[in-house]
Amino acid sequence: MDARLNFFAGPIDSKAFKYLMSTGKAIKDSPLPAATQELVSLRVSQINGCAVCIDMHTKEAAAAGETPVRLHMVAAWREATVFTEAERAALELAEQGTRVADAAGGVGDEAWADAAKHYDEEQLTSLVLLIAFMNTVNRLNVITRQPAGNYVAGQFH
Repeated sequence: MDARLNFFAGPIDSKAFKYLMSTGKAIKDSPLPAATQELVSLRVSQINGCAVCIDMHTKEAAAAGETPVRLHMVAAWREATVFTEAERAALELAEQGTRVADAAGGVGDEAWADAAKHYDEEQLTSLVLLIAFMNTVNRLNVITRQPAGNYVAGQFH
């Protein structure tokens, strides 16, 4: 499969994509736990069917020491016992934030309160930004059919 677009080809495209990726770097450097960031990024990417992001975040999480069991269980996190309560709250917020078009009420008060119980305001802000960022890059990649499988951990960091 060939990508429909190369985001780094033209000067305008490259500049815009560079700014977008700097947002990702700022979130990565935030106080939101790195493991939570990778789990949320992976789950949002699974929901959106973004193979290149699933490839990336699976490899980044594994390189950071995430266990194969937890990585394999992200898709079925509700039934899994391997996630902390804080991680479960983040995954719920990520799912509701990703499926806003499917849920008439958007993110529910209960999901928000649960996340706020586990994360301070700065972490919660980072979590919301991460969810929105991942939905953006997922859509860019899905629309342009970016191929997956060749990502190397650390490639964009």
